[in-house]
Amino acid sequence: MSMFDPEQLRTFLAVERAGGFTAAGRILGLRQSTVSGHIAKLEQAAGRALFRRDTRNLALTADGAAMVGFARSILDAQAHAERYFSESRLTGLIRLGASDDLMARELPDVLLEFQRSHPGVDLELTVGLSETLRTRLEAGELDLMVAKRRPGEQHGELLWRDRLVWAARSGATGFDDPVPLVTYPPPSMTRQAALQALEREGRTWRIACVSDSQLGLRAAVLAGLGVIVHAESLLPAGLFAVADDRLPTLGDLEFVLLRRRSRLSEPERALCDAIEAGAKREHASLPRRSG
Repeated sequence: MSMFDPEQLRTFLAVERAGGFTAAGRILGLRQSTVSGHIAKLEQAAGRALFRRDTRNLALTADGAAMVGFARSILDAQAHAERYFSESRLTGLIRLGASDDLMARELPDVLLEFQRSHPGVDLELTVGLSETLRTRLEAGELDLMVAKRRPGEQHGELLWRDRLVWAARSGATGFDDPVPLVTYPPPSMTRQAALQALEREGRTWRIACVSDSQLGLRAAVLAGLGVIVHAESLLPAGLFAVADDRLPTLGDLEFVLLRRRSRLSEPERALCDAIEAGAKREHASLPRRSG
């Protein structure tokens, strides 16, 4: 049996917050005599007086002040243990692929919460370009994938649609020919969108920086090396949509969830639900149509 009873600790903290036994009893729905009994038993277990009492005042002793911290820690640990053992005990391995820009902003919180809720599920994460990840999914090397597609493509379940923008560091304008591009390597969809748009408008360009990570692309843009094409809602910190009418419009990009197989395991279903809920929460105001 635990040295300190959780119910007595909760009563102790209620008395400390309320400033009295009667007020704590009203909060907890207990008689004053019951509250007094809990405190007496807790003091007996501790072997120390926790409150200094007189006819009008109730104050914590030095040991009582220390007990406040211990009580909170004990109750927090108990609540954590109860959540852990009451949660779904899903187990297994999920091989998840995610495009680089999603891992920079969108997915980390979703995956953290999923792992907290399902500690028995192992996640194996692969980050890369959407087209490369799709090839690996089709080869059976991934189970699920969250990535991009161009409008009109049919693969995957649409999570949200985003506007593509030209982006640069704050205050950057006037990108003359050749337009300096900061881009992922082929087969990047945003690279393809940029080149097609420039060709359509008869603009020339030069590749100022190529990186397979958003961290490298962001650093290049912040250094003033050029302009990048990016989904507007996922722009990295410090980058802003460029107000330059000479740059062509780019259209939209769609973010989708793909599955290796139509019949999902329970862990895969749970992760899909978490990803879909996260997308709905973060992008509720953006267009979403069935794919």
